[in-house]
Amino acid sequence: MESIAIACLGGPLAVALAGLYGLNGRAEPARRVAEGASLAAIAGAVFSLVLLVTHGHATTTLFGDQRLGLSVRLDAVSVTMALLVSFIGWVVVRYAATYLDGEPRQAPFIGWLSLTLACVLILVTAGGVWPFAAAWIATSFCLHRLLLFYPERPGARRAARKKFMTARLGDVSLIAAFGLLAARYGTADIEGLVHAVRTEGGGAATTAAAALFALAAILKSAQFPTHGWLIDVMETPTPVSALLHAGVVNGGGFLLIRFADVMLTSPGVLAALAAVGGFSALFGGLVMLTQPAVKTSLAWSTVAQMGFMLLECGLALFPLALLHIVAHSLYKAHAFLSSGGAVETIAANRRPGPVAAPGAGAVARAFLLALGLYVAIGLGFGFAHKSPQAVALGAILIFGIAYLFAQGLADLAPRALTRRTAVAATLASVSYFALQALSEAVTAGVLPHTPAPGPLQWTIIVVAVISFGLTAVVQAMFPLWANHPAAAGLRVHLSNGFYANALFDRLIQGWSTSTLETKRRAS
Repeated sequence: MESIAIACLGGPLAVALAGLYGLNGRAEPARRVAEGASLAAIAGAVFSLVLLVTHGHATTTLFGDQRLGLSVRLDAVSVTMALLVSFIGWVVVRYAATYLDGEPRQAPFIGWLSLTLACVLILVTAGGVWPFAAAWIATSFCLHRLLLFYPERPGARRAARKKFMTARLGDVSLIAAFGLLAARYGTADIEGLVHAVRTEGGGAATTAAAALFALAAILKSAQFPTHGWLIDVMETPTPVSALLHAGVVNGGGFLLIRFADVMLTSPGVLAALAAVGGFSALFGGLVMLTQPAVKTSLAWSTVAQMGFMLLECGLALFPLALLHIVAHSLYKAHAFLSSGGAVETIAANRRPGPVAAPGAGAVARAFLLALGLYVAIGLGFGFAHKSPQAVALGAILIFGIAYLFAQGLADLAPRALTRRTAVAATLASVSYFALQALSEAVTAGVLPHTPAPGPLQWTIIVVAVISFGLTAVVQAMFPLWANHPAAAGLRVHLSNGFYANALFDRLIQGWSTSTLETKRRAS
């Protein structure tokens, strides 16, 4: 049991100490200490994996009675997240050392960066609800200091203000949910809560807690209409954008995965979660296509991907949601850190857009071929035994491949492109079913099975498939409509996110002004 505590807490403690040193240290020693601590966190995560393989999942109490929840949790979910967070953290620390070289406040930046990573590592390994809540709140406060690294920038101050407001509302929701569950089941231990929910079932308190979890996840993951802070984060140094994908912006998804059994007791809450996530995914994906700046486009992509992750949770596909967190975090952290290279590529006149503009016939053939390929490969993976939710999600994913397929089938497309898109569609379908089977096998016994959908869930599934399908068709044919006056006007509105962020800015500016006026009168 002591080895589990060392594996789970050794890395976070080392990273936290490195962070405290950086707050008051010099840049060069702070960089070396932080990099060494992040390597120690990776070593601790690998040790946790070894313990999980050799001893199985377990909860180790640190102080007092287990029901107090002062413990660490070792299972497939915590180990996966610890490996992900520690690895991305190490990469970001190394990148920041070069990116901020010569900055007068580089050491404090490294310090707050390390403290944020330490809080996330504690969050993903917490065995009780109160350490979980403390790490959740501390992560937000540390991130707040990073957002204000350039306090003279109005965009940075605006992002920090919006993030602070949404985060505090999410904190209140999380604490209220934990209080309801602890009172209902008589324990603050996560394993004990999960076991009690599985054996005793839910109730009014559990449903309320599930709704509060959903609200906290939506706020944490920058979902519509509170997504604006994530877009404004581009005013901060690039390492912060990459750091967000190390369990920060996707912390809402982790919350839902960790308390999946609680969420399953409330089908209505799951349906609402799927609706908000699905809309945010569509909204963010469309706005992303209209952004001229690389980092802003990536930020909108994150809004869309977080929405898709919440859609997966709303469909009770929790193992796939965990897989999504891992894949998206690795991809998006790399995308942000290499965004400068993307600018150089465009500057070198290498055209980033579609190679060929497909017509309606090519789009129709592309979607039929992609879906046919998906069904054919699915039959080889036991298609008939998959849950309807998983089948629908795979169809939504294949729509993205159909978009590329359409370019390959365009009249002016080179044959090499057609072959590449066919290979991409095949690999995507095979990877989806293979990784789905792997994620379900790895999390068996930790995460619940996806239940059979009821009427409400079937409605969500049908609406989601139709909506994403129509959106993919619009994306595939958009080059044909780009010069139409109506399309040009729509592009302007899309590029501004239909002004939802501007309305949020006006709201918080009014709130800030009224608050300052109240303080002035009081003084």
